[in-house]
Amino acid sequence: MAKSRIVCSCGLLLLLGVALLLAMMPASVHAQSTPGVSTALTGGATPGASVGKANATAAQSQGPTIVPKDFSELRIEPGDLLSVNVYDTPELSNSYRVSPAGDLTLPLCGKVNVHGLTLPEAAKRLETALKDGQILLQPQVNIDVMQYAVQYVTVLGEVGSPGRVTLIAPTRLGEILAEAGGMTSLAGWRIKIRRGTDQSAPEEEVPYPRSQSNPESASILIRPGDSIIVPRAGIVYVLGAVNKPGGYVMQEDGKLNVAQALALSGGTVLQANTGGLRVIRRNPDGTVLDFPLSYDGIAKGTQTPLILQAQDIVYVPMSKVKTTLSSITGILTAAASAAIITR
Repeated sequence: MAKSRIVCSCGLLLLLGVALLLAMMPASVHAQSTPGVSTALTGGATPGASVGKANATAAQSQGPTIVPKDFSELRIEPGDLLSVNVYDTPELSNSYRVSPAGDLTLPLCGKVNVHGLTLPEAAKRLETALKDGQILLQPQVNIDVMQYAVQYVTVLGEVGSPGRVTLIAPTRLGEILAEAGGMTSLAGWRIKIRRGTDQSAPEEEVPYPRSQSNPESASILIRPGDSIIVPRAGIVYVLGAVNKPGGYVMQEDGKLNVAQALALSGGTVLQANTGGLRVIRRNPDGTVLDFPLSYDGIAKGTQTPLILQAQDIVYVPMSKVKTTLSSITGILTAAASAAIITR
Protein backbone atom coordinates (compact mmCIF):
# COMPACT_ATOMS: atom_id res chain seq x y z
CA MET A 1 0.00 0.00 0.00
CA ALA A 2 2.76 2.41 0.93
CA LYS A 3 4.65 1.39 -2.20
CA SER A 4 1.67 2.22 -4.41
CA ARG A 5 1.30 5.63 -2.73
CA ILE A 6 4.97 6.39 -3.44
CA VAL A 7 4.53 5.44 -7.11
CA CYS A 8 1.43 7.61 -7.38
CA SER A 9 3.22 10.56 -5.78
CA CYS A 10 6.13 10.21 -8.19
CA GLY A 11 3.72 10.17 -11.09
CA LEU A 12 2.04 13.36 -9.93
CA LEU A 13 5.38 15.08 -9.47
CA LEU A 14 6.42 14.03 -12.96
CA LEU A 15 3.22 15.44 -14.47
CA LEU A 16 3.67 18.71 -12.55
CA GLY A 17 7.26 18.96 -13.79
CA VAL A 18 6.22 18.47 -17.43
CA ALA A 19 3.46 21.11 -17.08
CA LEU A 20 5.90 23.57 -15.49
CA LEU A 21 8.45 22.97 -18.26
CA LEU A 22 5.84 23.61 -20.96
CA ALA A 23 4.73 26.80 -19.27
CA MET A 24 8.31 28.11 -19.19
CA MET A 25 8.98 27.45 -22.91
CA PRO A 26 8.97 30.58 -25.24
CA ALA A 27 5.79 31.30 -27.21
CA SER A 28 7.75 31.09 -30.49
CA VAL A 29 8.66 27.46 -29.76
CA HIS A 30 4.97 26.61 -29.34
CA ALA A 31 4.09 28.34 -32.53
CA GLN A 32 6.81 26.61 -34.53
CA SER A 33 5.82 23.19 -33.16
CA THR A 34 2.09 23.72 -33.65
CA PRO A 35 0.78 22.75 -37.09
CA GLY A 36 -1.02 25.48 -39.07
CA VAL A 37 0.46 28.44 -37.16
CA SER A 38 2.42 30.86 -39.36
CA THR A 39 5.88 31.87 -38.17
CA ALA A 40 5.29 35.37 -39.53
CA LEU A 41 2.79 35.99 -36.74
CA THR A 42 5.23 35.04 -33.94
CA GLY A 43 8.37 36.78 -35.11
CA GLY A 44 9.96 33.55 -36.31
CA ALA A 45 9.83 34.37 -40.02
CA THR A 46 12.96 34.01 -42.08
CA PRO A 47 14.76 37.13 -43.39
CA GLY A 48 13.69 36.32 -46.94
CA ALA A 49 10.04 36.21 -45.94
CA SER A 50 10.33 39.59 -44.20
CA VAL A 51 11.90 41.19 -47.28
CA GLY A 52 9.23 39.70 -49.52
CA LYS A 53 6.47 41.03 -47.29
CA ALA A 54 8.05 44.51 -47.24
CA ASN A 55 8.38 44.54 -51.02
CA ALA A 56 4.76 43.48 -51.42
CA THR A 57 3.63 46.26 -49.07
CA ALA A 58 5.70 48.84 -50.96
CA ALA A 59 4.29 47.67 -54.27
CA GLN A 60 0.73 48.00 -52.98
CA SER A 61 1.35 51.52 -51.68
CA GLN A 62 2.93 52.73 -54.91
CA GLY A 63 0.32 51.25 -57.21
CA PRO A 64 0.71 50.71 -60.94
CA THR A 65 2.52 53.24 -63.09
CA ILE A 66 0.00 54.85 -65.46
CA VAL A 67 1.19 56.16 -68.82
CA PRO A 68 -0.83 59.26 -69.78
CA LYS A 69 -3.31 58.49 -72.53
CA ASP A 70 -2.08 61.34 -74.74
CA PHE A 71 1.59 60.27 -74.62
CA SER A 72 1.28 58.83 -78.15
CA GLU A 73 0.09 62.24 -79.38
CA LEU A 74 3.39 64.01 -78.66
CA ARG A 75 4.83 65.69 -81.74
CA ILE A 76 8.43 65.44 -82.92
CA GLU A 77 10.32 68.73 -82.99
CA PRO A 78 13.66 69.73 -84.60
CA GLY A 79 16.57 68.93 -82.30
CA ASP A 80 14.93 65.90 -80.66
CA LEU A 81 17.18 62.86 -80.30
CA LEU A 82 15.31 59.74 -81.39
CA SER A 83 16.11 56.09 -80.86
CA VAL A 84 15.21 54.19 -84.03
CA ASN A 85 15.04 50.42 -83.79
CA VAL A 86 14.58 48.52 -87.05
CA TYR A 87 13.65 44.93 -86.30
CA ASP A 88 16.35 42.41 -87.19
CA THR A 89 18.44 45.15 -88.85
CA PRO A 90 21.07 46.36 -86.37
CA GLU A 91 22.96 48.32 -89.02
CA LEU A 92 20.02 50.73 -89.27
CA SER A 93 19.11 50.77 -85.59
CA ASN A 94 20.71 53.77 -83.94
CA SER A 95 20.04 57.17 -82.36
CA TYR A 96 19.36 60.03 -84.76
CA ARG A 97 19.03 63.77 -84.18
CA VAL A 98 16.17 65.55 -85.97
CA SER A 99 17.62 68.27 -88.19
CA PRO A 100 16.45 71.92 -88.08
CA ALA A 101 14.35 71.11 -91.13
CA GLY A 102 12.70 68.23 -89.28
CA ASP A 103 14.50 65.41 -91.13
CA LEU A 104 15.98 62.11 -90.03
CA THR A 105 18.87 60.81 -92.13
CA LEU A 106 19.17 57.02 -92.15
CA PRO A 107 21.84 55.02 -94.01
CA LEU A 108 20.70 53.96 -97.50
CA CYS A 109 17.35 55.64 -96.85
CA GLY A 110 18.29 59.30 -97.06
CA LYS A 111 16.28 62.10 -95.47
CA VAL A 112 12.84 61.41 -94.07
CA ASN A 113 10.86 64.34 -92.72
CA VAL A 114 9.23 63.61 -89.35
CA HIS A 115 8.57 67.14 -88.08
CA GLY A 116 5.21 67.41 -86.33
CA LEU A 117 4.53 63.68 -86.45
CA THR A 118 3.71 61.50 -83.48
CA LEU A 119 6.08 58.62 -82.73
CA PRO A 120 3.78 55.98 -84.31
CA GLU A 121 3.31 58.18 -87.38
CA ALA A 122 7.06 58.69 -87.74
CA ALA A 123 7.65 54.93 -87.44
CA LYS A 124 5.13 54.28 -90.22
CA ARG A 125 6.79 56.89 -92.43
CA LEU A 126 10.21 55.28 -91.94
CA GLU A 127 8.74 51.87 -92.74
CA THR A 128 7.29 53.27 -95.98
CA ALA A 129 10.62 54.90 -96.91
CA LEU A 130 12.53 51.64 -96.30
CA LYS A 131 10.03 49.65 -98.32
CA ASP A 132 9.76 52.16 -101.20
CA GLY A 133 13.55 52.38 -101.37
CA GLN A 134 13.67 48.55 -101.70
CA ILE A 135 15.93 48.37 -98.67
CA LEU A 136 13.68 46.03 -96.68
CA LEU A 137 10.67 44.01 -97.81
CA GLN A 138 8.66 44.18 -94.58
CA PRO A 139 10.35 46.67 -92.26
CA GLN A 140 9.21 47.00 -88.64
CA VAL A 141 10.30 50.22 -86.97
CA ASN A 142 9.96 51.40 -83.39
CA ILE A 143 10.85 54.96 -82.32
CA ASP A 144 11.43 56.38 -78.83
CA VAL A 145 12.54 59.82 -77.66
CA MET A 146 15.95 59.75 -76.01
CA GLN A 147 16.31 63.50 -75.49
CA TYR A 148 14.14 66.51 -76.14
CA ALA A 149 15.63 69.54 -77.83
CA VAL A 150 14.18 71.99 -75.30
CA GLN A 151 14.68 71.24 -71.60
CA TYR A 152 12.11 73.59 -70.13
CA VAL A 153 8.50 74.71 -70.29
CA THR A 154 7.37 78.34 -70.01
CA VAL A 155 4.60 79.21 -67.54
CA LEU A 156 3.14 82.72 -67.74
CA GLY A 157 0.23 84.62 -66.26
CA GLU A 158 -1.50 84.18 -62.92
CA VAL A 159 0.85 81.72 -61.19
CA GLY A 160 2.97 82.13 -58.09
CA SER A 161 6.33 82.04 -59.91
CA PRO A 162 5.98 82.73 -63.64
CA GLY A 163 8.93 81.86 -65.85
CA ARG A 164 10.71 78.74 -67.05
CA VAL A 165 10.32 75.36 -65.36
CA THR A 166 13.02 72.79 -66.06
CA LEU A 167 11.52 69.79 -67.83
CA ILE A 168 13.33 66.86 -69.44
CA ALA A 169 10.36 64.57 -70.02
CA PRO A 170 6.61 64.93 -70.58
CA THR A 171 4.85 65.85 -67.33
CA ARG A 172 1.23 66.35 -66.31
CA LEU A 173 -0.24 69.87 -66.37
CA GLY A 174 -1.16 69.78 -62.69
CA GLU A 175 2.43 69.03 -61.67
CA ILE A 176 3.79 71.85 -63.84
CA LEU A 177 1.39 74.38 -62.29
CA ALA A 178 2.37 73.21 -58.82
CA GLU A 179 6.06 73.62 -59.70
CA ALA A 180 5.32 77.18 -60.82
CA GLY A 181 3.85 78.06 -57.43
CA GLY A 182 0.22 77.26 -58.18
CA MET A 183 -2.50 79.49 -59.56
CA THR A 184 -3.15 82.85 -57.90
CA SER A 185 -6.50 84.02 -56.56
CA LEU A 186 -6.96 86.11 -59.73
CA ALA A 187 -6.45 83.19 -62.12
CA GLY A 188 -9.20 82.42 -64.59
CA TRP A 189 -10.82 79.03 -65.02
CA ARG A 190 -9.45 78.37 -68.52
CA ILE A 191 -5.78 77.73 -69.31
CA LYS A 192 -4.08 78.19 -72.67
CA ILE A 193 -1.41 75.76 -73.91
CA ARG A 194 0.86 76.45 -76.89
CA ARG A 195 2.56 73.35 -78.23
CA GLY A 196 6.19 73.63 -79.29
CA THR A 197 8.42 76.67 -79.60
CA ASP A 198 6.57 78.21 -82.55
CA GLN A 199 5.00 81.39 -81.16
CA SER A 200 2.57 81.54 -84.08
CA ALA A 201 1.17 78.06 -83.36
CA PRO A 202 -2.51 77.95 -82.37
CA GLU A 203 -3.28 77.79 -78.67
CA GLU A 204 -5.22 74.99 -77.03
CA GLU A 205 -7.67 76.17 -74.37
CA VAL A 206 -8.64 73.78 -71.57
CA PRO A 207 -10.97 74.26 -68.58
CA TYR A 208 -9.22 74.18 -65.22
CA PRO A 209 -11.65 75.12 -62.43
CA ARG A 210 -10.15 75.08 -58.95
CA SER A 211 -13.43 74.65 -57.08
CA GLN A 212 -13.84 71.04 -58.18
CA SER A 213 -11.67 68.08 -59.08
CA ASN A 214 -10.76 67.98 -62.75
CA PRO A 215 -8.44 64.99 -63.24
CA GLU A 216 -8.72 65.01 -67.04
CA SER A 217 -7.38 68.55 -67.40
CA ALA A 218 -4.78 68.07 -64.66
CA SER A 219 -3.40 64.98 -66.43
CA ILE A 220 -2.92 66.69 -69.80
CA LEU A 221 0.65 66.01 -70.83
CA ILE A 222 3.02 68.98 -71.19
CA ARG A 223 6.09 68.45 -73.34
CA PRO A 224 9.43 70.29 -73.09
CA GLY A 225 9.20 73.42 -75.22
CA ASP A 226 5.48 73.98 -74.59
CA SER A 227 4.10 77.18 -73.09
CA ILE A 228 1.34 77.49 -70.49
CA ILE A 229 -0.58 80.76 -70.13
CA VAL A 230 -2.89 81.26 -67.15
CA PRO A 231 -5.05 84.32 -67.95
CA ARG A 232 -6.50 86.57 -65.28
CA ALA A 233 -10.14 85.96 -64.46
CA GLY A 234 -12.74 88.49 -65.45
CA ILE A 235 -13.26 91.35 -63.00
CA VAL A 236 -16.63 92.92 -62.27
CA TYR A 237 -16.83 96.23 -60.39
CA VAL A 238 -19.53 96.98 -57.84
CA LEU A 239 -19.60 100.65 -56.86
CA GLY A 240 -21.81 103.17 -55.12
CA ALA A 241 -24.11 102.50 -52.18
CA VAL A 242 -22.84 99.02 -51.25
CA ASN A 243 -21.05 97.83 -48.12
CA LYS A 244 -17.81 96.72 -49.83
CA PRO A 245 -17.31 98.57 -53.12
CA GLY A 246 -14.50 97.26 -55.36
CA GLY A 247 -13.60 94.83 -58.09
CA TYR A 248 -14.59 91.17 -57.75
CA VAL A 249 -13.23 88.09 -59.50
CA MET A 250 -15.86 86.29 -61.53
CA GLN A 251 -16.87 82.78 -60.48
CA GLU A 252 -15.01 79.61 -61.52
CA ASP A 253 -17.20 79.03 -64.57
CA GLY A 254 -16.80 82.63 -65.67
CA LYS A 255 -20.43 83.53 -65.05
CA LEU A 256 -21.76 86.13 -62.64
CA ASN A 257 -25.08 87.96 -62.57
CA VAL A 258 -26.07 91.25 -60.95
CA ALA A 259 -27.61 89.65 -57.86
CA GLN A 260 -24.48 87.57 -57.22
CA ALA A 261 -22.23 90.60 -57.68
CA LEU A 262 -24.23 92.60 -55.17
CA ALA A 263 -24.07 89.70 -52.73
CA LEU A 264 -20.27 89.63 -53.04
CA SER A 265 -20.15 93.34 -52.18
CA GLY A 266 -22.08 92.78 -48.95
CA GLY A 267 -25.38 94.12 -50.25
CA THR A 268 -26.68 97.67 -50.45
CA VAL A 269 -26.66 100.25 -47.66
CA LEU A 270 -29.82 101.74 -46.16
CA GLN A 271 -29.52 104.96 -48.13
CA ALA A 272 -29.27 103.15 -51.50
CA ASN A 273 -31.66 103.92 -54.32
CA THR A 274 -32.26 100.29 -55.27
CA GLY A 275 -34.71 101.27 -57.97
CA GLY A 276 -31.97 103.17 -59.85
CA LEU A 277 -29.51 100.29 -60.28
CA ARG A 278 -27.32 100.55 -63.41
CA VAL A 279 -24.84 98.37 -65.25
CA ILE A 280 -22.20 100.13 -67.34
CA ARG A 281 -20.57 98.04 -70.09
CA ARG A 282 -17.66 99.09 -72.27
CA ASN A 283 -17.55 97.47 -75.71
CA PRO A 284 -14.29 96.65 -77.54
CA ASP A 285 -15.03 99.37 -80.09
CA GLY A 286 -15.05 102.01 -77.35
CA THR A 287 -18.80 102.49 -77.09
CA VAL A 288 -20.48 102.39 -73.69
CA LEU A 289 -23.81 100.79 -72.83
CA ASP A 290 -25.94 101.76 -69.84
CA PHE A 291 -28.46 99.17 -68.57
CA PRO A 292 -31.03 100.51 -66.07
CA LEU A 293 -32.22 97.80 -63.65
CA SER A 294 -34.42 97.52 -60.60
CA TYR A 295 -32.92 95.67 -57.65
CA ASP A 296 -36.36 95.49 -56.08
CA GLY A 297 -37.68 93.68 -59.15
CA ILE A 298 -34.75 91.23 -59.07
CA ALA A 299 -35.33 90.55 -55.36
CA LYS A 300 -39.06 89.94 -55.96
CA GLY A 301 -38.37 87.69 -58.95
CA THR A 302 -40.19 89.90 -61.43
CA GLN A 303 -36.96 90.79 -63.26
CA THR A 304 -34.25 88.36 -64.40
CA PRO A 305 -30.76 89.29 -63.13
CA LEU A 306 -28.54 90.49 -65.95
CA ILE A 307 -25.57 88.19 -66.75
CA LEU A 308 -22.44 90.28 -66.40
CA GLN A 309 -19.36 90.37 -68.59
CA ALA A 310 -15.77 91.03 -67.61
CA GLN A 311 -15.10 94.70 -66.81
CA ASP A 312 -18.80 95.46 -66.29
CA ILE A 313 -19.61 98.04 -63.61
CA VAL A 314 -22.59 97.60 -61.31
CA TYR A 315 -23.51 100.98 -59.86
CA VAL A 316 -25.97 101.52 -57.00
CA PRO A 317 -26.79 105.23 -56.52
CA MET A 318 -27.59 106.87 -53.22
CA SER A 319 -31.02 108.38 -52.66
CA LYS A 320 -29.45 111.80 -53.01
CA VAL A 321 -26.59 111.50 -55.49
CA LYS A 322 -24.14 114.03 -56.79
CA THR A 323 -24.26 114.59 -60.52
CA THR A 324 -20.51 114.07 -60.93
CA LEU A 325 -20.72 110.59 -59.40
CA SER A 326 -23.85 109.42 -61.21
CA SER A 327 -22.57 110.32 -64.67
CA ILE A 328 -21.04 107.57 -66.79
CA THR A 329 -17.71 109.40 -66.83
CA GLY A 330 -17.64 109.59 -63.06
CA ILE A 331 -18.52 105.90 -62.71
CA LEU A 332 -15.78 104.84 -65.16
CA THR A 333 -13.23 106.97 -63.31
CA ALA A 334 -14.21 105.42 -59.98
CA ALA A 335 -13.88 101.90 -61.42
CA ALA A 336 -10.37 102.64 -62.68
CA SER A 337 -9.17 103.29 -59.14
CA ALA A 338 -11.24 100.60 -57.39
CA ALA A 339 -9.41 97.94 -55.39
CA ILE A 340 -9.63 94.29 -56.45
CA ILE A 341 -11.23 92.19 -53.71
CA THR A 342 -10.42 88.48 -53.78
CA ARG A 343 -12.54 85.86 -52.07
